[in-house]
Amino acid sequence: MSKTINELGGILSNMYTNAIKGEQVMMIHLFGIKYSDDIKKVGIQEVIVQSGIRSSYRTELNKGVKLSKYVRPK
Repeated sequence: MSKTINELGGILSNMYTNAIKGEQVMMIHLFGIKYSDDIKKVGIQEVIVQSGIRSSYRTELNKGVKLSKYVRPK
């Protein structure tokens, strides 16, 4: 079942906020990989805005979404 923009924003915010120091950007990439299909449906910018993280992380989320074609989380 697809995630809503509110759910995606909450998940991203949680993953970023609770990441080990120095691994926040990696968690944005991982989020993009895990939820790429849902992110594509609602839009990367919308998810970033909903999450409350800095808008400059849009590029990092985009990298994760693109990586989803090639990698899967363990």
